[in-house]
Amino acid sequence: MSAHSVPRKYLPQFVYGGIDGIITTFAVIAGVVGAQLSLRVILILGFANLLADGFSMAASSYLSSESKSELDGNGVAGLQPSASKEALATFVAFVLLGLIPLLPFALATILPLTQMMTILLSAGATTVGFALVGAGKAYVADKTLLRAVVETVVIGGLAATIAFTVGYLLRGLA
Repeated sequence: MSAHSVPRKYLPQFVYGGIDGIITTFAVIAGVVGAQLSLRVILILGFANLLADGFSMAASSYLSSESKSELDGNGVAGLQPSASKEALATFVAFVLLGLIPLLPFALATILPLTQMMTILLSAGATTVGFALVGAGKAYVADKTLLRAVVETVVIGGLAATIAFTVGYLLRGLA
């Protein structure tokens, strides 16, 4: 699903879900790598985070949109079609973009990739994903492309650095 196949009114939720999906999934991976845990742990925690956090983001999007609609007097309590579609856009983006950092680790279960190659592939794919999300953000927020891409890459990199550092410092607990 590309940004062009998402109706413009749902693009902010798609970008929001995508940014959070790729950043949090890569942060989980960075934390596990920092803790020097196994590939299996990366996959278990990565996929658990991907689906649970994706659902949480979608539920939050739905409840927020429904509450806004009720406050604006544009709807009644209950299922709001636009709230449901916003939640779906958030979830789909979260999962699709959150898969990017996990795919190299999934491939490493069937291909002869070293741990370092897998980590580098994940970091490279994630950086490209950050750039794509930044481009989507530029489109939605009417920012310059360069600024939005740099912002997204830097924020994602900082989140990964924090997670890696925490994992590394607490590696003895595992």
